[in-house]
Amino acid sequence: MGPKSSFPPPLLLFLSSFLLFSSAAQAFNITRLLGQFPDLSTFNSYLSQTNISIGINRRQTITVLAVENGAIAPISGKSMDDIKNILRLHVILDYYDVAKLHKLSNKTALLTTLFQATGQANGQQGFLNVTELSSGQVVFGSAVAGSGLQAKLVKTVASQPFNISVLQISTPILAPGIGGVVAVPVSPPPSGSPAAAPKAAEGPGASKTTPPPAKAPSAEAPAPSGDSAEAPSFADVPAADGPGADAPAGDAPLSSPPMPAADGPVADGSHADAPSADRTSGTTQVAIGTCLAVVMPFVSVLLDL
Repeated sequence: MGPKSSFPPPLLLFLSSFLLFSSAAQAFNITRLLGQFPDLSTFNSYLSQTNISIGINRRQTITVLAVENGAIAPISGKSMDDIKNILRLHVILDYYDVAKLHKLSNKTALLTTLFQATGQANGQQGFLNVTELSSGQVVFGSAVAGSGLQAKLVKTVASQPFNISVLQISTPILAPGIGGVVAVPVSPPPSGSPAAAPKAAEGPGASKTTPPPAKAPSAEAPAPSGDSAEAPSFADVPAADGPGADAPAGDAPLSSPPMPAADGPVADGSHADAPSADRTSGTTQVAIGTCLAVVMPFVSVLLDL
């Protein structure tokens, strides 16, 4: 007769059900799964050293982005804490296989990672950006601004639909603020670029280089003869120098007699009120004639005597 069980039948049934449930709950073992691929041995070793593998195995639905040995150098040499946080970015809290990635709404999505679940992420550090390019290539990157999408989808490593999907990517995903990574600022266009030159001509200083419009000639002064466009304006030429120019009424003395029409324009450098030699001679002759007219009667009287 065999030994009698110390557990009553109801308790034994409960323990059996719990063990079956526990084995069903752990649907996969990531370390054992990746152990089948020697080219992923370094990535698998990091998962074990940081205990990230334990957190993965506790999940029911998960996607792991694995990196082969030849491409994992960017995270080698970092502290174990930094490697741990970087690996958490490679664990997506949902199931994504290649077919699902090619059916993204608007060709892009924001994915929640295991690092976001820790509560240590700042801003968008705990999220990944996945995008399908126009060429059909799927790329991954940190959702932090300035990170870029450098990691390309290479192939499917293993999958258990709706439980676990292991996808290989071309390079580790690094997020600014984790492991000394900084965002790359966007450089402004150089100031001397051709695109900036037209804008400079439209600024406030452009009016200083614009030549002033030509001054319109006065309505009282006729335009000088000649077709040259370089002729000086009337503002720079004295009115008396132009041929046939009329002197302003206020410039001549009130006592000056009018000039005869036959005398023509006044010569350069002469004064308009200077008396001519003809006018002086005529005045002298009139004076002599007047004297003769007064003297002649007295001469006649003397002759009669």
